[in-house]
Amino acid sequence: MMKPVTYVRPRWTGLFPAVITAALLGCGAQPPRPAGGAAGSDTAAWAGTARTFLSTLNDRQRAVASFPFDHPERTRWAYVPERRTGIPLQMMDAGQRAAAFEFLSTGLSERGTGLARGIIELEGILRDLEGAGSLLGPPRDPELYFLALFAGPGGTHPWGWSFEGHHLSVNVTDLGPHGQIVAPLFMGANPARVPSGPRAGTRLLAAEEDLAFELLHMLDPRQRARATIAAQPSEDILTRNVPVVGGMAFAGLPAAEMTIAQQRQLRRLLELYAGRMADSAASRQLRRIDEAGFERLHFAWAGAHQPREPHYYRIHGPTVLVEYDNAQSNANHVHTVWRDLENDFGGDLLRRHYARQPHR
Repeated sequence: MMKPVTYVRPRWTGLFPAVITAALLGCGAQPPRPAGGAAGSDTAAWAGTARTFLSTLNDRQRAVASFPFDHPERTRWAYVPERRTGIPLQMMDAGQRAAAFEFLSTGLSERGTGLARGIIELEGILRDLEGAGSLLGPPRDPELYFLALFAGPGGTHPWGWSFEGHHLSVNVTDLGPHGQIVAPLFMGANPARVPSGPRAGTRLLAAEEDLAFELLHMLDPRQRARATIAAQPSEDILTRNVPVVGGMAFAGLPAAEMTIAQQRQLRRLLELYAGRMADSAASRQLRRIDEAGFERLHFAWAGAHQPREPHYYRIHGPTVLVEYDNAQSNANHVHTVWRDLENDFGGDLLRRHYARQPHR
């Protein structure tokens, strides 16, 4: 079983925080801005909000938030409650937090940003529900969400950034003309359904569960048997927090064997996950899925065929893997992730970028 990465905040020496600050604040080299197109909009939006965010920080805060692009922390990610690399919300004032969430919205859609805020709110709800018992386990703190920026030498492309804490990991790589890669993108919810209190009944990731059950029940008995890969689900997503997803065999029901109505439902579910990203990034992901062959997607299911019992599903194709798991805490604890099988953390596009524009 793969264990989550444990993060240790690195100690910084030298001038790198000053370099990235100078570049983004306009005191040195400006980030390249491609002419026109969605990719240019991605870069312009991220660079502008990065400048705004960094301008709110003092020197110490910038040093905590800024890293070179090739630092190993860029490709380490986790979704358990622990300290991360970067500047935490608890180290920011109200204005800085507002700028940080504006920055987050350059990689996520309006819905995605709302989900991120909801996950952070759930952390406080979970702390209240656990009460004194939480002292025996990991801290539940809505202020332990961390923003980290990564930039190339002299503040050049490629760029990257992450926003991460318990049940949330947003990893963005900006490659200029190639636009943004928003992957891995993890979102979870505990409790999946709030049992009591002012927010009782709230289901932050309701659509991710409901649309999948609708698709499962649209399948005929033969199709459902083909889609079901296990009677019991794992207690977590299968890929955990590996930096790169290795070869996973296709399993379950191929979209090629679905009816038109079932394929449309599968697309709705896939678009729900892609819709967490900024529009341009989502469009590029969906276009690549279609180019690789939508009919090659596989829908796999494990566990119960009804809600409120442990269940798992995934959507797996040549370029994408979406996983959903609701098996912990009496099936009231959801983990979901979007993996770009070619371009997590930039991946193949990043290698192509370096081949064409060598960096020291």
